[in-house]
Amino acid sequence: MEKVIIITGGSRGIGAATAYLAAEGGYAVCVNYLHNQEAAKKVVDEVEQLGSKAIAVSADVASETDVIALFNKVDEQLGTVTALVNNAGILEQQMWVENMDAARLHRIFATNIIGSFLCAREAIKRMSTKHGGVGGAIVNVSSGASRLGSPGEYVDYAASKGAIDTMTIGLAKEVAEVGIRVNAVRPGFIDTDIHASGGEPNRIEKVKEFIPMKRGGQAIEVAKAILWLLSDEASYTTGSFIDVTGGK
Repeated sequence: MEKVIIITGGSRGIGAATAYLAAEGGYAVCVNYLHNQEAAKKVVDEVEQLGSKAIAVSADVASETDVIALFNKVDEQLGTVTALVNNAGILEQQMWVENMDAARLHRIFATNIIGSFLCAREAIKRMSTKHGGVGGAIVNVSSGASRLGSPGEYVDYAASKGAIDTMTIGLAKEVAEVGIRVNAVRPGFIDTDIHASGGEPNRIEKVKEFIPMKRGGQAIEVAKAILWLLSDEASYTTGSFIDVTGGK
């Protein structure tokens, strides 16, 4: 059976790096994206150059209708999913909690939490041996912020990733006997463009002296942890976390 991976938020950063490594590992790759079709197409083209099948699918993971359509399209064009990487996530401008409105909180939690649940649900329906599947693996992309709280900056984002940590533990136990492993990576300060969304594009340079390894991480370093958790080398690992944080 062909290995098929869905990577949400796969058009840039950690998602794109994961797509390249997955292609090298023999996966057919679905690159999910929201707005940037050009970036998603570039990832697909590069995956195909590595010899793997790939498609780009636009879907808002916060939308149940979009998520269902995403998985149906993968069924039709690539086959049944065997690996899911819940990577799509957003943050907004740095802000104290006292200034956050409900609309911001709904946006953050809808994408970062509800999106991960919806995608996991659809993956389980296809992977579970209870439903005739052959098993599979899910990796959630959490954040080192879930342990640190991000005070004065992104407490809402950190809280959403705390929810992902709890989801990882509970879901891992729930689906262990139906052939599905669920784990998470917690990236620290990784050199991607998400920092610009928070209004601090040079964030890595500013904080690196506070990181024990004195540098930011690279997307590929997170992607390698993700691919290990998806692999047979991690066959007895579920409900676990890999911190890719440079020691912070």
